[in-house]
Amino acid sequence: MRKLKHLTILFLLTINITGCMKPEKKTIQLIDKKNFEMEINGKAVSLFVLKNSNGLVSEITNYGGRVVTLWTPDKNGDFEDVVLGYDSMKGYLSSNDIYLGATVGRYANRIGKGKFTLNGVEYTLATNNGENHLHGGKDGFNNVVWDARQIDNQTLELTYFSKDGEEGYPGNMKIKMVYQLTDDNELKVEYWATTDQTTLANFTHHSYFNLNGVASGTIYDHIVHINADRYTPVDSGLIPTGVLEPVENTPMDFRTPTAVGARINDDFDQLKIGLGYDHNYVLNQSAEGINLAARVQEPKSGRVMEVFTNEPGMQFYTGNFMDGSDIGKQNKAHKYREALCFETQHFPDSPNKENFPSTVLNPGEEYYSVCAYKFGVVD
Repeated sequence: MRKLKHLTILFLLTINITGCMKPEKKTIQLIDKKNFEMEINGKAVSLFVLKNSNGLVSEITNYGGRVVTLWTPDKNGDFEDVVLGYDSMKGYLSSNDIYLGATVGRYANRIGKGKFTLNGVEYTLATNNGENHLHGGKDGFNNVVWDARQIDNQTLELTYFSKDGEEGYPGNMKIKMVYQLTDDNELKVEYWATTDQTTLANFTHHSYFNLNGVASGTIYDHIVHINADRYTPVDSGLIPTGVLEPVENTPMDFRTPTAVGARINDDFDQLKIGLGYDHNYVLNQSAEGINLAARVQEPKSGRVMEVFTNEPGMQFYTGNFMDGSDIGKQNKAHKYREALCFETQHFPDSPNKENFPSTVLNPGEEYYSVCAYKFGVVD
């Protein structure tokens, strides 16, 4: 894959040599910061802009630690916003919120029946997804105002203090997260956390991507590779059964790059339960460090996104519950299967599955998680 800056230079040289008129480029349209300036529970909300040396731009709000926009170039050098979101705080405060661009915790994904046991004590959490607990509860990390400090043009630091008993979780937890838009064209998301009591920690990032641009049609033509030999099948409530099932010879197999639409409507029980892909993949990991979780390519634009993480799992979701009733940026509806999520994390319902990697965090330990979304283009 060529680097974006090299592609831009090549494009400009081609125009000069041929003598053709330079085509009009699509320009980045920043959101008015005033649309985000308000107070919630006495804490100031704002919108922050990150830019790297190659021209990529992301706007992030400290309300829920949410990525609001992410502008990347296509194979012709035209920039488009490739994540779903809203033009103002009004959308994020509405009842239609589907975790767009959000930081999710204390526990990403689902915990069955909203219950778990630690050190012999049973804890009961908020149930906000039928009988289950989802994405940290009714007011998880996605719905709080984080303290923000912009370190430089490419880096934003967010911190939050989650009190003992918040959403039913034990322990006072201190969390720091950093967004960085690197010169390698990565949107890098890092998390650190400590606690004063034994508790759970499992965070994720929840951007909805369409690499052809916001509201540009379905993601059926996006070609996806997922670095996983197994996944965790779910029951009718989308809670894992506890089995680590091979993807081989099933529509869940993305070890070979495959268009999302190729098998999404197959007669397969797991696709019927999830109304499409909404499953945790057991990532193939090396002994240590950061591993490739997924790669996605959009043929028309030539945009490519690679996902790297230190996490053991990734939830792959294809926008199956979007129905067009929610109106986002540029007054465009969020329609059925018009976005993809790649949520790197530990497995759903891990506290209730002894064979799943542990999500327990003890006093004296530090939780660390990283996810990097790296962008490029191909011809």
